[in-house]
Amino acid sequence: MGESNANEKRILVVEDEQVISRVCMRVLSAEGFEVDIAINGQIAKDMVSKKGYALCLIDIRTPVMNGMELYQCLKEEHPELASGVLFTSGDVLSGSTAAFLREANRPYLRKPFTPDELRTAVREALKQKILATSGEEIARR
Repeated sequence: MGESNANEKRILVVEDEQVISRVCMRVLSAEGFEVDIAINGQIAKDMVSKKGYALCLIDIRTPVMNGMELYQCLKEEHPELASGVLFTSGDVLSGSTAAFLREANRPYLRKPFTPDELRTAVREALKQKILATSGEEIARR
């Protein structure tokens, strides 16, 4: 299997809550994805530089580097991955988080979420990424 094909099945979960990261790993692995876990945005940034990912599931509130800061880094350093971000947060109603989610225009999952909600959100985020990537390719031609 080539690297680009492997990337299509690789997801990075950025989550500092161990119970949630374990659930994500179990659910997504059962769906056939290779799942890596990063407990904060800085670790995730380093991992993205070394491996390709189809999708990043990013908790907005992580220590060291939060999800908003990580997303900004992805947009600047790995723009192809920025369209493959799915956020999670238990705080989608606070002013700063809600404003960020509107501005980022990326899908998000509100915590706590069920395994079915996770599966559905990941499928939808991957579809959106494929559509965004296809549109960018057509625009370049």
